[in-house]
Amino acid sequence: MFPNSREYYVYIITNYTKKVLYTGVTNSLQQRLVEHYLQRGNPVTFAGKYHAYFLLYYEFSAYINNMIAREKEIKGWRRSKKEALINEFNPDWKFLNEEVCGKWPPDNLFHRKDG
Repeated sequence: MFPNSREYYVYIITNYTKKVLYTGVTNSLQQRLVEHYLQRGNPVTFAGKYHAYFLLYYEFSAYINNMIAREKEIKGWRRSKKEALINEFNPDWKFLNEEVCGKWPPDNLFHRKDG
């Protein structure tokens, strides 16, 4: 994007059966996907409880405030509107983890809190 600029992402992940949708915001999409993956099965978090770590949708901006507002907007939508957004971006509902991370799961798995 721009030299020396940050990128912030809004993303939607799901579980293997595509029954749940989780919307989040991050400054590192690759690392956040790894963190969701590492939390799979953890009943303390929504994404962990439902094994949601499969990326379906993302968008980015250089401005964190825009992405926080967008996350709140999307979270307020009905599932049908979220599905329409995903369908425009990813009509086959293909899991995009490998596309974004290069390899899925990556070899170097760590949580930012650990590393």
